[in-house]
Amino acid sequence: MTTTTSQQQLVQFLEDRFACAQACTECARACALRASLVEPDGTEEQELVRRKGIMCAEVCDATCRVLSEQNLQDEAGIRVQLEWTRTVCLECAHVFDKWPGAEESAQACRDCARACTDFITTLD
Repeated sequence: MTTTTSQQQLVQFLEDRFACAQACTECARACALRASLVEPDGTEEQELVRRKGIMCAEVCDATCRVLSEQNLQDEAGIRVQLEWTRTVCLECAHVFDKWPGAEESAQACRDCARACTDFITTLD
């Protein structure tokens, strides 16, 4: 019975890991797209949107690479990466919420943050 439970836990871990990596990829794409739509010489608020979008895309991309690695890193390192990603995604969603037309990007950020949270629970 323990073997079955262990196998189920491993399957759940891998499913959550894949879902999180997929959400990070989608968030990175949405944030990079949103950042590219903002004029680089725009207002201070536009610059904040652009910078947050770029930062979120880079963090999500890095997290996706970590989660895609074949060998598992230490659990503490993965947890820190996921928590960082979750924080950045929520900050970015908050900034996007104030920007007309950025609803989809904000939702991608929230979805990614939720996927990170879900995956963190499998590490407990």
